[in-house]
Amino acid sequence: MTVVIKVGGARAVDPAGALADVATIYEDGTDVALVHGGSTAVDDTLERLGLEPEYVETPSGVVGRFTDAETMAVFEMVFGRLNTQLVAGLQSQGVDAVGLNGVDGKLLYGPRKSAVRVVEGGTKKIRRGDHSGTIKQVNDDLLRSLLDGHYVPVASPPMAGKEGGREGQSASNSSSGDGPREEIVPVNTDADRSAAAIAGALDATLVLLTDVEGVYEDPEDPATLIDSVETSAEWEALEAAAEGFMSRKIMAAREALEGGAPEVVVADANADAPITSALDGDGTHMFQEAIE
Repeated sequence: MTVVIKVGGARAVDPAGALADVATIYEDGTDVALVHGGSTAVDDTLERLGLEPEYVETPSGVVGRFTDAETMAVFEMVFGRLNTQLVAGLQSQGVDAVGLNGVDGKLLYGPRKSAVRVVEGGTKKIRRGDHSGTIKQVNDDLLRSLLDGHYVPVASPPMAGKEGGREGQSASNSSSGDGPREEIVPVNTDADRSAAAIAGALDATLVLLTDVEGVYEDPEDPATLIDSVETSAEWEALEAAAEGFMSRKIMAAREALEGGAPEVVVADANADAPITSALDGDGTHMFQEAIE
């Protein structure tokens, strides 16, 4: 069994319990990969530098970060520090962890999106100067070689963005030496969707740890937790219930299931043994048959 765990970057999320639980699962012989976010830390750093974090809404209603050049520089700095801290935390738990970002070995690869469609004041616009990308390829050979060596990969954005790339072009063809060398730049990509891409590539169960117990039918009432999603009707109800940043997690869950993950769980990062409890039934469990 392979498990991919995504630890969120919200202020209310304490990763200590997840790291201890990774150690438990690792010692039991389960292959584990950890993916982390860090948007809150990026926002805090931007504010200390006197820069205003900017979030935009796409025409489909998804809210995401607009990453200009200054923000991208902060992003690289902050995520590098967070990655090192998580690796050190796992090493302290006796876990042989290896830190990676999406640029390393083209772990996460795809075209850069320098212009994005946004909605401002009810009007659709094109914003240019963005440093974001769409993951089209995962270097699962790199991850499998680490897992086979009993290492725990600790991965995060940024991703390897092909400058001026076409979405259908593969990394292997574009870097074969038969044509001009491609230009690779680090670009932002969503951490939940990064974890989803990795879980799909590894055919792994994905556990998305966040600051709530799962997805609620009524976001204001934890008693309405949705515990299992196994049919298309239940999936439609799940999508209708998800609001704000939870809607991005459901989008990531669908991408993971479509990519080959057998199951996705959204669960509480602050629970006792959060990963083990999620795998044992806590949280919201989504299965492939719900999207078939």
